[in-house]
Amino acid sequence: MIKVKINGQERNWDGDPDLPLLWFIRDEVGLTGTKFGCGQALCGSCTVIVDKQAVRACITSVSDVSDREVTTIEGLHPTGDHPVQKAWRQLNVPQCGFCQTGQIMQAAALLMDNPKPSHDQIRESLSGNICRCGCYQRIENAVHLASTGV
Repeated sequence: MIKVKINGQERNWDGDPDLPLLWFIRDEVGLTGTKFGCGQALCGSCTVIVDKQAVRACITSVSDVSDREVTTIEGLHPTGDHPVQKAWRQLNVPQCGFCQTGQIMQAAALLMDNPKPSHDQIRESLSGNICRCGCYQRIENAVHLASTGV
């Protein structure tokens, strides 16, 4: 039996320990905010936070997060008012919105580690998250705004 804490709630899994965390979150737990993009950790759409670090849920197995704390977009803030989420809304960041969950989670992990990142540090941290609409300037500005406490 694998025990995983997702958004503060303990979950048990007695299935395949190699099941990707992405599918456990979406199909078993029922949280659909974490998106499938490429399945190879290249786009960042599936980014979640595990013990305060951004990870790609598509290549992380359930067994890899045994007895660890996983935070999804649904658990970032109970009312969607994490500073990054507020900045996203204030600056109208998303266009299509598909990558936004992963972008927000990557940004939140960055701010946990570095509360006042420079623009270069923001760009470097989010460089593995692809936005097909090209909203990178708005994304970077929103992360910077979030770092000020919005």
